[in-house]
Amino acid sequence: MSLSISPRILSKFKHLLRIGPRRHFSKENPVSKTRNIGILAHIDAGKTTTTERMLFYSGKTRTLGEVHHGNTVTDFLDQERERGITICSAAVTFPWDQAKINLIDTPGHIDFTMEVELSLGAVDAAVVILDASAGVEAQTLTVWSQADRYSLPRIVFVNKMDRDDADFLGCLEDLKKNLKVVPVPLQIPIKGKKELAGIVDVVRRKLLTWNAKNEGLSYKISSLPEHLSEECEAKRAELIDCLSGLDDDLAEIVISRDSLSDIDPETVQNAIRRATISRKIVPVLMGSAYKNTGVQTLLDAVVSYFPNPCERYKELAPFEGDFIARVFKIMHDKQRGPLTLFRVLSGSLKRNGKVTTGRGGSEVAQKIYEPLANEYREIEEVSSGDIGICAGLKTTKTGDLLVGSSAVLKKLQKKFPKALPQSEDDLPSDTPSNAAGLFSVETKIPDAVYFCSVEPPSLSQQKNLDLALMQLQREDPSLKVRYDETTFQTVLGGMGELHLDIVKSRILSEYKVDAMLGPLQIAYRESLDVDQARDSLQVEKDIAGSRQRMSIELSLRQGQKEKFIVDTSKDAGEGLTSLRPRHLSLVKKGILAGLERGPKLGGSVVDTYAVLHDISIGPGAVDSFIIATAAQCVQKILREAGCRLLEPIMSLEIIAPGDLMPLIVPDLSRRRATILDMCPKGEFNKQLKVHAPLAELSNYSSSLRILTSGRATFFMEYSHYAPMTSQDQEIAIKTAQGLM
Repeated sequence: MSLSISPRILSKFKHLLRIGPRRHFSKENPVSKTRNIGILAHIDAGKTTTTERMLFYSGKTRTLGEVHHGNTVTDFLDQERERGITICSAAVTFPWDQAKINLIDTPGHIDFTMEVELSLGAVDAAVVILDASAGVEAQTLTVWSQADRYSLPRIVFVNKMDRDDADFLGCLEDLKKNLKVVPVPLQIPIKGKKELAGIVDVVRRKLLTWNAKNEGLSYKISSLPEHLSEECEAKRAELIDCLSGLDDDLAEIVISRDSLSDIDPETVQNAIRRATISRKIVPVLMGSAYKNTGVQTLLDAVVSYFPNPCERYKELAPFEGDFIARVFKIMHDKQRGPLTLFRVLSGSLKRNGKVTTGRGGSEVAQKIYEPLANEYREIEEVSSGDIGICAGLKTTKTGDLLVGSSAVLKKLQKKFPKALPQSEDDLPSDTPSNAAGLFSVETKIPDAVYFCSVEPPSLSQQKNLDLALMQLQREDPSLKVRYDETTFQTVLGGMGELHLDIVKSRILSEYKVDAMLGPLQIAYRESLDVDQARDSLQVEKDIAGSRQRMSIELSLRQGQKEKFIVDTSKDAGEGLTSLRPRHLSLVKKGILAGLERGPKLGGSVVDTYAVLHDISIGPGAVDSFIIATAAQCVQKILREAGCRLLEPIMSLEIIAPGDLMPLIVPDLSRRRATILDMCPKGEFNKQLKVHAPLAELSNYSSSLRILTSGRATFFMEYSHYAPMTSQDQEIAIKTAQGLM
């Protein structure tokens, strides 16, 4: 009797058919065998394809997923599979060579760089993937600088070496020139007619060739033929010579033996590991993930050269046994509710265990899961050095610290007062409340460059829309949501057109709200047009039968100081001496609120700070009245002194054949662009670096495609804000008001 399964049911459960046999890690598996890594790269360099091969070769999955087929493990959102790009970072766990690897696949598109920033705080090292034909690209520079802020050791994997225009030596030169690092190639490519025929392992003096018939599952290790042996020995001598100048242990061995060739592979590998962990070198490997070549040796290098969690967090040795973890991502699951991804720094957490946040709240981790993108296997416990997911934490935010009890939190605050303030009030005024993560760089929330209004299809859907936006913002801190009291609209701020487009798509597909987004508007800023301006305001008002009275004198000044300071000079008013701390805090809130909207286009006022000279608050004044009066005084000064607009300037990197540059450059000049540099990129192409106003780059992707017949590529990211001329300012105001 044959069993027939309907295509609908089969498609519903097809992801289960891809997951390989569960490999349970022994509880005795030491932390020294754990590696926590992130995958970083420019868009389309091959991050997700490489991750997919790692899962397949480790036995975690049964079949190979492909980005263009929309069936990869880590790209699980519908929007990711439709567009073929990574939008949300995804965590997976798999075994390799008796080790446990926790890997986070991160986005490569600049609109989702916040996902990269948050993920890097949870890993101990990073694999940076380069396109062999493009080398170091614009987003490579961005993710590299992000990894620098977290002091992460790195390995570079030069991908797509099967391409005809692959240039391994060019990638090494790019690493030296653009990233100012010491790249150490551990392999030599053997190019065939139209493929990567093999790889020479310089450390072990072996030739590696992959079997294309079994999807690269096996590869052959053989002795070097004579014509390759000489080149390998020369490269190996260069490698050991470089390492001996950076590693004292290897230098002693080289001096004692008076030879660069008579060094065994294990000694060389140990030297590479020490130099990699200390970030003196960057090992460089190669392969072609799509053609199933070189991924296994990359995994070997991850295990051999990257640090384990104990080596990363030596400062937490006195807290051994105390549960300490850091939250790096929040996800929402339809069945399980909010899921919290966290990295365990010390101790362990069991199911139904109680945790205390860095802000003092207490919650219960109802269930704990092992991560595999959007697939979850429930486990009893997650231990030190691991990455886990827990359900049941309702108030925890991205960047929060989780500890086992308030006693542990007090111990941490006492030992690390700078890394973990006693309270949010101890933080600088411009620091986000969730940014005081232990041993991490402050999570800097990037500024939005686009904004638009969002409305539900009907009033009955308003509650569902608010819930969707609240959950999406909790997942993605770079999504800004605010209510505009002037227009009575909810306004979304995002990193780019794609960012806001994805948000709209997710609201519809995941929360079933057909929200209407208004036209995209550029997030202009405003700045005081004079060096300083001073004024006062007196307000008297009846509120609920109570007479409210307040007078305040402020000055606004240009500068990068704190947003608000109190006048301490001899000219300060007598009212400051009797001002209560609570009233001072309310005045500060009002001033900051007043600086949120400029008089021209409602953009936030920057490079401006307020000085409080005098104040008088009548008896019984309510908090809202004090805040509103301070904000009104700020707005009055801004209107009378005048403001100027600042516009976002984008950094563009355009790569095109040299003969097309005479078409591209004049078009950029018409867009008010500033040419920064033009240099060769490969044999035929040139690389053009420019700064251009975002207002002039609407639909530039289509324009460039038409102009060059699809032969040019470009990358764009936010650079800075710059003042506008009076003529451009007038055009911007009319455009925003719908008059142009």
